[in-house]
Amino acid sequence: MAYTLSGRLQSRLAAALVPLLVACVLAVALPAWWPVEIAGVMLGLGVVLDVVLYDRLLDYQPGWLALPLGLVELGLVLALVRGFDINAPLAPALAFYVGSWVVAQVLGHACFPLLRISYADDGGELGRLGGAVAAVTLVAFGTAGGYAWSQLPPTVHLSAGIHQGPIVIDRREHLVGERGAVVRGGIVVHASHVVVRNVSVLGGEYGVEVDGAHDVLLDNVRVVGAALDGIHVRRSRVAIRDCAIDSPGGYAQGIDISFGADMGVSMVEGCTIVGGQQGIVIDSALASVHGNYVSATSYQAITMTEMSMGMIEKNQVAGAVGAGIACVDQSMCMIADNHVSGTRGDPTTPDLERQSGYGIVSDYKAEAELSDNELVGNARRIGVFAGAEVTNP
Repeated sequence: MAYTLSGRLQSRLAAALVPLLVACVLAVALPAWWPVEIAGVMLGLGVVLDVVLYDRLLDYQPGWLALPLGLVELGLVLALVRGFDINAPLAPALAFYVGSWVVAQVLGHACFPLLRISYADDGGELGRLGGAVAAVTLVAFGTAGGYAWSQLPPTVHLSAGIHQGPIVIDRREHLVGERGAVVRGGIVVHASHVVVRNVSVLGGEYGVEVDGAHDVLLDNVRVVGAALDGIHVRRSRVAIRDCAIDSPGGYAQGIDISFGADMGVSMVEGCTIVGGQQGIVIDSALASVHGNYVSATSYQAITMTEMSMGMIEKNQVAGAVGAGIACVDQSMCMIADNHVSGTRGDPTTPDLERQSGYGIVSDYKAEAELSDNELVGNARRIGVFAGAEVTNP
């Protein structure tokens, strides 16, 4: 079809009405605002591309081109969602995008031509119907956006200096620290839809504790000297980004996400963890562990255990004692593109796995799928124990 600019915009706005209404229903049912936010990003991006790119480059747009253009827009939408810090679960967000794309194709190829016989000849213009539907779409977006804005959680700014904790968060809110904001004694999160950003935590049994919550974002949080866990997560779904944890010796762990297998996929990304017995522990949970740096642990640097499932990808592990990456106890782990170096054994322990210093371990009926990992200077490369499996070693 040879679209006019007006036709592109009218068709785009009309096709966005159904996904928008679905997004509003989802936002009320969940409750969460990410469906409306993603619908807004999709429409805004599409309008910009129509005006700036498509109208200038595509004098004629064949039907088959909808698929590659849809994939390009998907990639741009994902980048914008990340850039705007929209805390949307990946699988439902992808399903929403695909469903919206399918609706747009059905409307554009089947419904709009039936509603307006000259639709193709008019370059995608819908006449008065197009103007009316576009107006309804914009009004609906404005109404939903205004309501969502009114429901945004309050932002609590933590001034520079030392604040005595523990700070307990039991409502939706954003806790944002100024440069030099330090909490002594920990932060406890008991509410969903909470953001903790740019805060340092000193000491405490746990640096940051999240219990019984979902859609919690810990962004650029630094923890030093927590007695047990730097970040302690129980029965929750969290996203942890760009954290820094310096753990003491003994039984301390950097990040422990446990007992949330029915809560959805948690994420640990871009964190630097030094010291402690274990760096990142995923226990009976679903998680993506991506792009982290873990060093100088005394048992296992990154562990998935007790029927956990997830991806361990593009991490760097250095100087661990015992094991670099471990998939244990009937867990299913995809371990890809990691760099594990300098793992050494501990001759003082009776644990055979820990004595040997393996770069990667699969233990007790676990299933570890390996791909493109670099194992450099480890005492041993890959260990398989107690009925576990490794594919693509």
